Amino acid sequence: MTTIHWEKLGAVFHTATQGKPWMKNSALTPTPFRLDDRTIRVYAGFRDEAGVSRIGYVDVDAEDPRHVLHVADAPVLDIGRNGCFDDNGVILGDVVRGPRGVYMFYVGFQLVAKAKFLAFSGVALSTDGGHSFARLSESPILDRAAGQSTIGAIHTARFENGRWRLWYASGDDWEIIDGKPFPQYHIRYVEADDLLDVPRRGDLCVDVRGSEYRIGRPRVYVMGGEHVMYYTKGTREGDYFPGLARSPDGRRWTRHDDQLGIALSATGWDSQTLCYPALITVRNDTYMFYNGNNMGYDGFGCAKATGVTLDEIEPR
Repeated sequence: MTTIHWEKLGAVFHTATQGKPWMKNSALTPTPFRLDDRTIRVYAGFRDEAGVSRIGYVDVDAEDPRHVLHVADAPVLDIGRNGCFDDNGVILGDVVRGPRGVYMFYVGFQLVAKAKFLAFSGVALSTDGGHSFARLSESPILDRAAGQSTIGAIHTARFENGRWRLWYASGDDWEIIDGKPFPQYHIRYVEADDLLDVPRRGDLCVDVRGSEYRIGRPRVYVMGGEHVMYYTKGTREGDYFPGLARSPDGRRWTRHDDQLGIALSATGWDSQTLCYPALITVRNDTYMFYNGNNMGYDGFGCAKATGVTLDEIEPR
């Protein structure tokens, strides 16, 4: 498979100017979902004045994603109950159709006394097509394990042949840069028959290399029968940028970061950081939604790959 060329369409949604009153800043990990023939619903985490994220959405035109159709009046998933793993914020992991409806996999944040934060995964279900969601459990479905004491963050879920396939970031420690702690993590894979009984420890998929100390937000797709993973990696020098890996089966991966096909802009909203790419196909083209500078503080943008399509796998 050759390198895909992504044509940038620019910033799509600016939270401060286009958002609702409950959205102060950011549109973290924008994740597209095909709501209907006309609409792409981009779910994301929107922060309040205290920096706490709640999940809402921005509807855009499927034929021209630069055209915003509607913005959520209220969160579709709020923070969890006090004391729960998600009581200090939730961000998007994945949204996917499954056997009972539309499943939202999310990452919940909790503050503790002796670490910057903890981040583990929950799941919520929508039975009305993605307009509202209810948690399936107040406990995380992916929790602490050996070597996974701080982060277990699911960012891709695929329901295939009656089983859930899950790719996630797994973290256990902190990188101290200029006196500040930054989370260390890599990417793992696990399968489960029941989302409320997910094994805590998966197999290592993609690890850091060189000066990288974190690699995560894995988004896994199938193109031409081959599994392709987009992720975001951070280095000790301060770089934060996506990469790409390929796999014949979704288990064994080879990195091909030079084949990403998109770069920082010379100036503007994505000139310093480009991160968290997520893809969706509309007819014969594929769109990439992503965050820019300061990890999406301003909002999200979009790029287009003409004549490129993802393989569709229906839940079964």
